Amino acid sequence: MPTIRRKRFNINVVLPFVVIALVFGGMFWRKYQASRKIPPAPLSTHSSGSRTAVLFFVADGSRLAREARDMEPCNDTVVCVKDTLNALLSGSLGDYDEAIPESAVLNDVRIEGTTAVVDLSQGFAADLPPGSSAEMLAVYSLVDTVCVNYPQISRVKLTVEGNGSTVLGHLDLSRPLAPDYALEQAPAQALESAAPPTPKKEKQ
Repeated sequence: MPTIRRKRFNINVVLPFVVIALVFGGMFWRKYQASRKIPPAPLSTHSSGSRTAVLFFVADGSRLAREARDMEPCNDTVVCVKDTLNALLSGSLGDYDEAIPESAVLNDVRIEGTTAVVDLSQGFAADLPPGSSAEMLAVYSLVDTVCVNYPQISRVKLTVEGNGSTVLGHLDLSRPLAPDYALEQAPAQALESAAPPTPKKEKQ
């Protein structure tokens, strides 16, 4: 009876193919993950000439959340800021809520050094829901949207019908405001992260 020879498994032959498969698999996975991420900041320009802006809306009724939006290309900063804010005022394309009243209209934008002066219609102040939380979300939806997309702008001065001393129910808009990205956290998370560490008990 003839002897049947069994082929031996040679790991040295297979190993390079396994390594190559892992490398390419990792590359494709990173590319997939990157395609699902919202740009964390400034406007990025695509080879097609379009750009992606980051807009801040309201999630869960209590915090700000980012949404990416494809925009038409532009070269002038003032025009770009106007286009970005008008996209914000048009509302979310996803499931987020609007922080800014529908009656609010963007009147004008001008740049003064590192400050953007954004003038809004009376509807912004008149039709805001009552409460300091709603005011904070509306104001910083605007401020964060401008500053995250345009790093050369560090503060935003909000005016209403040209009035630079507008005071909302709880929030004073008479001074330029810096962005506050902590508002992307839920209130409970923000309080927890801001709380001082609990002192350790001394051993007896």
